[in-house]
Amino acid sequence: MPATDDPRPPKTHHPLRVAIIGGGPGGLYAAALLKRLDPARDITVWERNAPDETFGFGVVLSDETLGGIEHGDPVVHEALRRDLVRWDDIDIVYRGTRHRSGGHGFAALGRHRLLRILHRRCHSLGVRIRFRTEAPHPDVLSAEYDLVIAADGVHSATRETYAHVFRPQVTAHHCRYIWLAADFAFDAFRFEIAETEHGVTQLHGYPYARPSPDHHPSTRHSGPQDQCGASTVIIEMREEVWRAAGYGELTPRESAERCAKLFSDALGGRPLRSGNSVWTTFRTVVNDRWSHGNVVLLGDAAHTAHFSIGSGTKLAVEDALALAACLAERPDVPDALAAYEEERRPVVASTQRAARASLEWFENLRLYLRQPPRQFAFNLLTRSRRVTHGNLRVRDARFTESVEREFGCPPGTPPMFTPFRLRGLTLRNRVVVSPMDMYSAADGVPGDFHLVHLGARALGGAGLVMTEMVCVSPEGRITPGCAGLYTGRQAEAWRRVTDFVHRQSPGTAIGVQLGHSGRKGSTKLMWEGMDEPLSTGNWPVVAASPLPYRPGSQIPRELSRAQLTDIREQFTAAAWRAARAGFDLLELHCAHGYLLSGFLSPLTNRRTDAYGGSPERRLRFPLEVFDAVRGVWPAERPMTVRISATDWADGGTSAQDAVEIARAFAAHGADAIDVSTGQVVSEERPEFGRSYQTPFADRIRHEVRLPVIAVGAISSWDDVNSLILAGRTDLCALARPHLYDPHWTLHAAAEQGYDGPGAPWPAPYRAGSRPPRTGRTDAPKPRLSLES
Repeated sequence: MPATDDPRPPKTHHPLRVAIIGGGPGGLYAAALLKRLDPARDITVWERNAPDETFGFGVVLSDETLGGIEHGDPVVHEALRRDLVRWDDIDIVYRGTRHRSGGHGFAALGRHRLLRILHRRCHSLGVRIRFRTEAPHPDVLSAEYDLVIAADGVHSATRETYAHVFRPQVTAHHCRYIWLAADFAFDAFRFEIAETEHGVTQLHGYPYARPSPDHHPSTRHSGPQDQCGASTVIIEMREEVWRAAGYGELTPRESAERCAKLFSDALGGRPLRSGNSVWTTFRTVVNDRWSHGNVVLLGDAAHTAHFSIGSGTKLAVEDALALAACLAERPDVPDALAAYEEERRPVVASTQRAARASLEWFENLRLYLRQPPRQFAFNLLTRSRRVTHGNLRVRDARFTESVEREFGCPPGTPPMFTPFRLRGLTLRNRVVVSPMDMYSAADGVPGDFHLVHLGARALGGAGLVMTEMVCVSPEGRITPGCAGLYTGRQAEAWRRVTDFVHRQSPGTAIGVQLGHSGRKGSTKLMWEGMDEPLSTGNWPVVAASPLPYRPGSQIPRELSRAQLTDIREQFTAAAWRAARAGFDLLELHCAHGYLLSGFLSPLTNRRTDAYGGSPERRLRFPLEVFDAVRGVWPAERPMTVRISATDWADGGTSAQDAVEIARAFAAHGADAIDVSTGQVVSEERPEFGRSYQTPFADRIRHEVRLPVIAVGAISSWDDVNSLILAGRTDLCALARPHLYDPHWTLHAAAEQGYDGPGAPWPAPYRAGSRPPRTGRTDAPKPRLSLES
């Protein structure tokens, strides 16, 4: 039956007749909860498979999820509790070395066992489960039932039926994996890396059934599962490795046998079994909407999260809890479904960001094979950004301290307060005050505001303080308030700032960022209308190609060869002035859609001459400018380049393009790459999130083997420590945190109890080097407890 544009109009009362498509854990638990909350409900579950048919072997549940299950249905929780296998440790086996980290806390049980528990609970409550039965068409169900819950998995037919409403985006990723099982119980969550002639293969393993109490293994090989216990074993590798190794030509059983040989040490020589599993590719599912009339998506039908953070069943069960609660709390179905989506969407989005980070880490695992074993283990543990340096110290201080020692942290020194050397400049810590446009100069001359703004951040403890983008010509300004270095007066004003920093905060370096606005120039001050053309007093703008930044923007003139030469000389003159003004480091701004960035991106460079077309030609002018600036910039002082590592737009600069751009600048003598993203085209669609740009820096660092500066939504000192110690970046640039708190770095030191050379307090401020008390904490404690 064809899908209608709108299923049955939403009911305006609590649903009495409920249809559930899909008998996985999410659908079954939703059925049990809804029936328990209202025994009068008529609930039917359709499941195409037999009761004992399922994929996978073990299911991981968090303590948070188990707490929700206990609150929602104590009967189910008690049944689960009896079968849960709990463990605290994670083992990482890498190049023959095993590192164990404790204190993590996991719980798992067999997927068959979970389904049997939910089957029994549903039957006891009076829920009908129709096994081996395809559900009727969603249009039919929506007309006959008050509520239709689509829990029909990652390949949801319901979602596809109403794709024009849900607007799903399904992304296939770069690894193949297969679910297998071993008939013994690992004693920890195990990650093991195998380097083969075809490439890297990884094992993810965890126990889901305990050995029986009277089981005493006498051989390396397993007996029945109920005696020996059982473990899930997932084997994963990139698509090209899978093809080269010939797994596509093997049966599941043959694949299991080959994998067992590859990881024979981990398995103790035991075999692997495949059940119904086949090699597959993980797909991330995102939907613009989760409900349509009285039809609602739940679990993998609505969203997926990579198995490496163990969240698929967890999210489905939590969806069921939230949906049942919203249906109980809200006056009608439409309100309940809207509340369900509002409650769950941010939680799911956060989990998907963490899962995506974990997935991509494993996809790019080959990048980290040069890391020392302990750093590799720390990098793996913190890959999703949900485990950080700080909470890993709480979970397992001994392991974390061993990683710090291997990294070179002196005792009691957090990673962020270790020094770092760029050419002839040694930074006393890894914190950078990121370039931030202040739009507060007069005729390009920095004034008292810049002295106070940059001086305060220098006193605040950062190892490197960067200026805003300093423009190389009047026409190269973004706004009338932008600072410049195209006159001697401007250079003298900057000298006043650098002298203050060097005199009042010795050991703090100050860097200048040079740039030209390109097609994004001649606009209003940010707070008057960001990227909007000036009402009066416009100057002509130039670019690689005559393409406006956005509708209503000024159309730039395409630069001629002669004009390119003039602009290159403007950069050279500005760099010479910057050196005489006393700056310690120079950064060339090739990001965010400004002039040099506009040459790099295929979306903004449509030239047909020697400066457009292929990536090498698009790089030509930025590299000419870099070489000219490097030629006048003092040899002992470092020079960095800021790039946009992706345009966040189809057809634009990709992550691999960014690697090649960074490689080109490295070959010309760049000392580090400052890795930002986007702001190149107005139609961009960034994927915002915590530390969201860091993976681009991480990739450049390991592929190009050049120091990098990570920037973008890095807001906590815990994140800085994590990124540095994991080897994902060398320096961290923070912008908004330094607007909120000019002394962010010193306060980070105080909060960590650090008082060392990486964060010295200025003498006049030393009395404030400890967090002030916020209230009385020494009230007398009661000595007796009296009971009536």
